[in-house]
Amino acid sequence: METGRTGVGASLIALDWGTSSLRGFLMGRDGRMLDQRANAHGIQNLPMPGIAGFEQAFADLCGDWMAAHPGLPVVAGGMVGSAQGWREAPYVRCPADTTTLASQAIPVESASGSRILIAPGVLYDPPSGPPDILRGEEIQIAGVLADRPDWGRDACMVLPGTHSKWVEIVGGRMIRFSTYMTGETFAVLCKHSILGRLMPADAATAEAESDAAFAEGVRAAQASGPGDFTHQIFARAHARHHPPHAGGASEGLPVRPADRPRAGLRPRPHAQRTARGPSASADRRGRALPPLCARPGTAGRRAHRPA
Repeated sequence: METGRTGVGASLIALDWGTSSLRGFLMGRDGRMLDQRANAHGIQNLPMPGIAGFEQAFADLCGDWMAAHPGLPVVAGGMVGSAQGWREAPYVRCPADTTTLASQAIPVESASGSRILIAPGVLYDPPSGPPDILRGEEIQIAGVLADRPDWGRDACMVLPGTHSKWVEIVGGRMIRFSTYMTGETFAVLCKHSILGRLMPADAATAEAESDAAFAEGVRAAQASGPGDFTHQIFARAHARHHPPHAGGASEGLPVRPADRPRAGLRPRPHAQRTARGPSASADRRGRALPPLCARPGTAGRRAHRPA
């Protein structure tokens, strides 16, 4: 995929190099994106094994940019800095900010002569719990804070995905975070559970009805207690499969599109209860980073809506 046109004022190439894909951005002196492109050469799908594969993937994506702008700086973030990447960029510990990340970047001299700075990940290692990591999401957060520094004062940023990240920001620094397997859990339920059979594969659901069902799931998650998630998804799936009837055990249970309540119930709102933690201020607002997803922002607003 390639979009845009190469501009004459290029000053930087930024790479988002993950497990399954590689994305490149040609940036201008004013911070604007001049061009972007992507391919499927993530670190697990290189053109050839080993270092040569990284070299080839970089040349295939950015070779003409480098030819048009010799000596252009290159920065990279994501799994390219993992132990399985081009070169490992060790994790920095919380609390961490953009200055910390920049100071711990690891240089790679490519065969083409380009010098690539690989950003480190971030480690949260609390004494009373298991460690957690960011690898790539920290760069997204740094970019958001550069654009919206007011969010850096006190915020909880949400990066939804296969493994969703909830990151607490105070004073412009990432002070703690938690990872929740929301997307992966939802996919497993949809594709590999008996509950997934209740989800219509081809029936279109009206958007208003779909959003209402999603909101219902968020409300149920907010009212839940520890360990309620699996009970709630079963109960709502049962209500749909066995419609209410007079005097029956299901009487009064609403029938909704099967997937949306579970989407609202999936661990994201449950994670909200945990990720905000006892130290979270009452007026803190969750930030679902666009354009990753629309519904997490909806869930966050609903979770903070006054009763």
